[in-house]
Amino acid sequence: MKKVLCILLSALLVLGAVAAFAACGNKTNTDNTTAPAAPDSAKQKLIVGFDAEFPPFGFVKEDGSYDGFDLAMAKELCSRLGWDFEAVAIDWISKDAELKSGNINCIWNGFTYTGREDQYTWSDPYVDNSIVLVVKADSGITSAADLAGKSVMAQAGSSAVDAIDANEEFKNSLKEVIQLADYNTGFMDLDSGAVQAVAADLGVATYNINAKGGEYVILEEPLSTEQYAVGFLLGNTELRDAVNAELLKMAEDGTMKSIAENYVDDGLVLESLCLCK
Repeated sequence: MKKVLCILLSALLVLGAVAAFAACGNKTNTDNTTAPAAPDSAKQKLIVGFDAEFPPFGFVKEDGSYDGFDLAMAKELCSRLGWDFEAVAIDWISKDAELKSGNINCIWNGFTYTGREDQYTWSDPYVDNSIVLVVKADSGITSAADLAGKSVMAQAGSSAVDAIDANEEFKNSLKEVIQLADYNTGFMDLDSGAVQAVAADLGVATYNINAKGGEYVILEEPLSTEQYAVGFLLGNTELRDAVNAELLKMAEDGTMKSIAENYVDDGLVLESLCLCK
């Protein structure tokens, strides 16, 4: 009888252990199904590469924050699409490396489409631009021919360099073309006499003329004409298509022009908005 009781007691202990194990297993499964969902990591983020010394399209305000027509456009576009937005100041000459590495996923900063059509995947052009020559108002220089034997500055890696290179007669007439990282330095060199002209985009030229109160003038004949567009890594049509569709809507519903009006004092020419015509 004692042996039978021992056997029954052992069986009950085993059944209890199995039930406890099953209960633990059920609790784990319940916890897994009720755990909070992971954050949505698939939300699109537009990471805009820009030159922080390229007003009115991108620049640093006195308080240290980033501003500019193109950044304002990109930020508004992201707001409308429910995307995250980030502006990343880059060295312009390193723009391709930044794009290929994924540090940025677009270049939106007075980026010249003309002549680079096959190098990037592009939005529709949205601004007509000219590369112009800026000289000091009291220099006596009135034409490109007057710059023969003189020094001209252009930003390294810019379409201004391309425009000079494309005009061999003009380039060969110069003493030198000085390529610098930014236009702030270039205009300081113009002030000091280290260069006699700056080759720059029309918006940059207008900004500096407005800032200096007439100390500079733009020579009448531009070096070249071109258009701006948003550039994406070659082949990234999915992101381009989404951005381009909203960009066209912003031009059509008046948002683009409304934003542009905030940057007229910074040198933006409203008549240059080719998508708004």
